[in-house]
Amino acid sequence: MNARLIMTLIKKDLTLFTRNQFYFIITIVGLVMYILMYFVMPKTMDETLKLGIYAPGMPAVENSLVSDHGIEAKTFGTIEELREAVMRNEYPAAIALPEDLLSKLATGQKPVVTIYFSSSAPEEMKGAIKALVNQLAYLVTEQQTPLEMRSEVLGPDLLGMQIPWRDRLIPMLAIMILGLEIMSLASLISTEVEQNTVKALLVTPLKLRHLFTAKAILGIGLSFIQVLLFIIVVGGLSHEPLTMMLVLLLGSILVTGLGFLIASLAHDMMGVTSWGMIATITFFIPAIGGMIPGILSGWAKVLPSYHLTDAISRLSNYGATINDIGSHLLIILGWSIAFAVIGITALRRRYT
Repeated sequence: MNARLIMTLIKKDLTLFTRNQFYFIITIVGLVMYILMYFVMPKTMDETLKLGIYAPGMPAVENSLVSDHGIEAKTFGTIEELREAVMRNEYPAAIALPEDLLSKLATGQKPVVTIYFSSSAPEEMKGAIKALVNQLAYLVTEQQTPLEMRSEVLGPDLLGMQIPWRDRLIPMLAIMILGLEIMSLASLISTEVEQNTVKALLVTPLKLRHLFTAKAILGIGLSFIQVLLFIIVVGGLSHEPLTMMLVLLLGSILVTGLGFLIASLAHDMMGVTSWGMIATITFFIPAIGGMIPGILSGWAKVLPSYHLTDAISRLSNYGATINDIGSHLLIILGWSIAFAVIGITALRRRYT
């Protein structure tokens, strides 16, 4: 492999990239806006506890909770509605009292109270809610009563902490920075095809492998530098920095492979825009859903960006290690190789 030829191609591609005012400006402005967006978001959490209640035949329960400072309670008509609200993360916790609570207490039996927690509910909340249930029982019966409490976590249990919204934004903003490079690389390749630059280059001693290697280095380099800069500024390297850098590198390889794939599908800039928008929007879906654990449907886990989003989220917000996200890294690498091989193979057939 001729390193001098590859460096010449990279310099040429960088010049073309900076001359494309749309992608060049949107890249710079986008990076600045994402960093500003992070710092504009509040770094503290609202301490008001939102609590769902299912208490058939006991309207006084909600009134007693509303009077407590720091608690925002809502009564639901059915347990199904209560569970759905917790699953959608509208309420971090909910209490379901049995319909025969009073009759069991009157006969000296121990009723079962079910407590539902969302996947993002912190551990300390669970003890507080159990104490609150005992208080509710006292308010209803006006005496200390024995209760059996059963808890259930709805959604993926991340052993979560209450994370400020701006920290929840880190994975999504990182994915958006990477996602923009899909169309940048694809448009760069498409422009050279439309202008017959590729055919002119192949008349020289350059080979297709030199061309593809230069494009891959450029795509990976631009993506990695931008997303790494963002992560450094927002403090995302404070935990497992080498692992985070490995994840970002694999993410850069992933979007570069997608760029090759989009370029192989599109025959002109209009095609790049159409296919690129579809790929980019699909790429963003897990990132947007990942802001609130538990709201993503099962099909979203098929998308390669889901594993990238989850890996960044676990590292930056949940104190994960490389062992915890090892499967994600392998899946991201596999998708990256698949996209690159398919895209490069299709482009090679077009050029030869």
